[in-house]
Amino acid sequence: MNTKVLSSCAADFPALSRTINGDKLIFLDGPGGVQVPEQVIDAISEYYRVSNSNTHGYFPTTKETDAVIDKAREDMATLLGASGPETISFGQNMTTLNFSLSRALARYLAPGSEILVTQLDHESNRGPWLKMREHGFLVREVKLLDDGTLDYDDFKNKIGPQTGLVAVGYASNALGTINDIKMVRALSTKMDAMLLIDAVHYAPHFSIDVQELDCDFLLCSAYKFYGPHVGILYSKPGLLDQLDTDCLITQEQKAPYLIETGTLNHAALAGVSAAVNYLARFGMGSDKRTRLVQAMSNIRDHEYTLVSQLHAGLSAISGLQIIGPKLDPEWHTPTLSFTLEGYSPKQVCQYLGEKNICAWDGHFYALRAIEVLGLLERGGVTRMGISMYTSKEDVAYTVKCVEQLAMKEMA
Repeated sequence: MNTKVLSSCAADFPALSRTINGDKLIFLDGPGGVQVPEQVIDAISEYYRVSNSNTHGYFPTTKETDAVIDKAREDMATLLGASGPETISFGQNMTTLNFSLSRALARYLAPGSEILVTQLDHESNRGPWLKMREHGFLVREVKLLDDGTLDYDDFKNKIGPQTGLVAVGYASNALGTINDIKMVRALSTKMDAMLLIDAVHYAPHFSIDVQELDCDFLLCSAYKFYGPHVGILYSKPGLLDQLDTDCLITQEQKAPYLIETGTLNHAALAGVSAAVNYLARFGMGSDKRTRLVQAMSNIRDHEYTLVSQLHAGLSAISGLQIIGPKLDPEWHTPTLSFTLEGYSPKQVCQYLGEKNICAWDGHFYALRAIEVLGLLERGGVTRMGISMYTSKEDVAYTVKCVEQLAMKEMA
């Protein structure tokens, strides 16, 4: 394992040196957005400092801006294992891109087509497709089991010849569940249905190969993998060109541009490239793709070690129930959610906040999943996530604080 992941990377994140009342902050809020390394901050600042301009001109700064955009596409294609930069589109965020895509697919899919979503997904991969009922499409949802995994028997029963699109998350941001995408792809291929994957929660922790997945679309967000707030859409080569998207006639009417509305955030795209290059530092190899694949493996190993420590510590606390599937390196992200007897998730997070521990409470926009599990009226769950900069000391301190709360030792 690359020991740099375990130790020195924390020094790259300015936020990790911040103290409140003399004590450091413990960032376990990564599933909602991670901290940003100095290298990404510098890249964004440098763009504003020397290259701030609009695109497609003939003077130096506009040419530099064009190069920033092109480089961001190339780097994201490399991170996702895509065939080339023409498959990568950018947007304000994943949700905005998905709504744009849903409107385009409403014009593309055959009348009477069915759309399959799941009860486990984030609303950003449900809402856009549920809205397509307004256009006459039947939208069906795959059930969520009590253990936090999808009911694949229900999936097999609901997918059929009329299914035009399957929209599924790679991993659950609420429960950490990793879905069986290979099975989903096999079933959707058999029915000649398109496959869209929400990889927002998966991408920060695992390597992705869109060509191996054979997905038609994949979405992710740079602010989850140490970059700025930018949404990314991968489209299978040639597919986006077939869609009637909402874009101006002045926009280039071809992939990857025709789903990008308005001027892109150029400085943020400089940060996207910097984030990808930062990740590549933690792997070895003769080319960037090889380094990225190894880096994500190193990060995964580090994070799984720490989430195992967190899981063991929390599981030993009386009155605490971990929500979701059993911990498994292949089927669980380094994210844990739980309830604590006698306290609402909000109260747990308020207490942890007083201890400088950053954790989330609620449903995290995975509203349907929390509702199906019967936890919505109770305030949802408390969620903690391990990131590449998390340390074993962070985990030990967090477990200690939750133990104190459980024993009503509020001092």
